[in-house]
Amino acid sequence: MKTSAFLYPWDVVGDPDAAARVADLGVQQVTLAAAYHSTRALTPRHPGRRIVTAEHAAVLYPPDAARWAGHELRPHEQTWVASDDPFAEAAEALTAAGLEVHSWVVLAHNSRLGAEHPDTCVVNAYGDRYPWAPCIARPAVRAYLVALAAEAAARHGARGTELESCGWYGFAHLHAHDKTAGVGLGDAAQYLMSLCFCSDCRTGYAGQGLDADGLASAVRGALEPVWAGSGSPEAGRAGIEQLLGAGPAAATLQWRGKAARRLQESAVAAVRAAAEPGFQVLLHADPAPHRTGANVGADPEHILSVADGVVLSCTGDDAAREAVLGPFAGRDGVLAANFSVVTGMGGSPATLERDAAHAASLGADQLRLYHAGLASGPDLRAVAGALSRLSR
Repeated sequence: MKTSAFLYPWDVVGDPDAAARVADLGVQQVTLAAAYHSTRALTPRHPGRRIVTAEHAAVLYPPDAARWAGHELRPHEQTWVASDDPFAEAAEALTAAGLEVHSWVVLAHNSRLGAEHPDTCVVNAYGDRYPWAPCIARPAVRAYLVALAAEAAARHGARGTELESCGWYGFAHLHAHDKTAGVGLGDAAQYLMSLCFCSDCRTGYAGQGLDADGLASAVRGALEPVWAGSGSPEAGRAGIEQLLGAGPAAATLQWRGKAARRLQESAVAAVRAAAEPGFQVLLHADPAPHRTGANVGADPEHILSVADGVVLSCTGDDAAREAVLGPFAGRDGVLAANFSVVTGMGGSPATLERDAAHAASLGADQLRLYHAGLASGPDLRAVAGALSRLSR
């Protein structure tokens, strides 16, 4: 199977051996960050540094001033990699090593955007704003994300792109010094905590026959037992219906699905308009419609009619892979199974050969490995061994 490893430009820029080292893993492609959120990342093999602190969400290339002239919402350029164009510099080195480069674009996850423009944020049922989560139902936010997708995806040297967070972001977020684990929230409670009550979402709920104030009150009431620690509801849609009621649950999912589909259709169309013919567009996705975050909930039939394929999180046990890959199986389009190969971040490179074979039996035709720049030496050796055996 065609395999791609995720990388940041700073893993390559300033390290003359990085590109060859990645190629030696046995991958054919690199998915290289072009627009990314804030992070603190280890660079365990870089000759000049060990830590990169990306202080805010930024693009890893010089943005086109003309494109963004007059726009209130615009991307910020990075300042932590010593390069005029980190993406292009890294892409050139990777291509020279025989690797195909695709861009990696994070969209609806941007704490700096929320800090500078609070009106762009998701607002929960308690009135709290989530600065890391722009509300994709707001026209100005959607226009910004679509323009960002077009510019960041179709970079020189890229032959395709993967769009992450191209949909709803919500409560769950690995923020700096997170202190949110005191109460265990199942995915149904996470969904309720991710419902947005900004003015546009209130209008959207009204279009589904819901009174927004009544819905917010119902959400707060439904969550009271969770805060009291009296037990978690069922997982998935059944749990959401248990907390909120079948009618309101269906109406919120319908509104949010409509907003997500509008963004996805617009973003993919904008990327294709900006790119050369044959440019591949994949979305990070999950078949459960209530999912928020990096892998957004998406209807399999719809998303594969819009994009060329999906990247699906497959780290975990067999049942987890079956739940994610099963709804996409047998449909036209790329199904890329994404595995974490960083042991310290919950990955299992030692079982990659077996897990990848299981994913293939469920319909996956490509692999994604997260993350070649963050993994330890032993992790990378395990990956190289697994890929060598899988290629026989």
